[in-house]
Amino acid sequence: MADALNAVQMLERDLRDVFGARLRSLVRYGMHERGAASNGDHGAHGHHQPALTHTLVIVDTLTPDDLRACAARIESWHDGGLATPLMMSAGEFARSLDVFPFEFSSIVADHVVVSGRNPFDGLRIEPSDLRWACEVQARGHLLHLRQGYVETRGRGDALAVLLVRSAPAWASLLQNLARLDGVTSTDVTDAVRHAERTLNLTSGLGEIVSLVGVKEISSGQALKLFPSYLDTVERLTKHVDSWSGSK
Repeated sequence: MADALNAVQMLERDLRDVFGARLRSLVRYGMHERGAASNGDHGAHGHHQPALTHTLVIVDTLTPDDLRACAARIESWHDGGLATPLMMSAGEFARSLDVFPFEFSSIVADHVVVSGRNPFDGLRIEPSDLRWACEVQARGHLLHLRQGYVETRGRGDALAVLLVRSAPAWASLLQNLARLDGVTSTDVTDAVRHAERTLNLTSGLGEIVSLVGVKEISSGQALKLFPSYLDTVERLTKHVDSWSGSK
């Protein structure tokens, strides 16, 4: 915690050197998500993955010279455990909420203003924007699975690769479905349970999620999992398409 605080303070000093009075806000976010992820999460190889500190930077203007100045400092930021800051001009930020509603709603739910004003004051993420983004994600996932299956030519080994590679995107989609319905937990297990209730499924929805971080599965397992996986994605897509927000 102290190391993260020191790193953010270093970042603030550097940003003031670069932007001066044009620096409007420095926001740190994702503390709860990182805390949950680091609790027993040691990655695919059993080694602990240090959590990065994520920040949002809002400035009056953002020029190529500013980017060059930040690029000269990025190595020290990374060495301090900072992820590359998300930098936006104030006008650009206000117009981006409807384009990235899930990303910004996650920041809204888990952030601390380090310096300057709270950039989210007076702004609202519309439920209709969340629904639209979730439908785009769901339809894209469905099309990817259909196209990917055709490209496997029916081979179980190729299908196994497709399923493993699709698992992180599937987990993200389930979490966004939960957020669409107001579920605040960042635990993917809670998202799986919510989706099972929402889609009237008794089990099986989390089987693909369990493949996140797995290197490979057998051809037989892939051939067994794929039909129900595809059917579930189709059902989820239809649900989001007709979503009205009513419980």
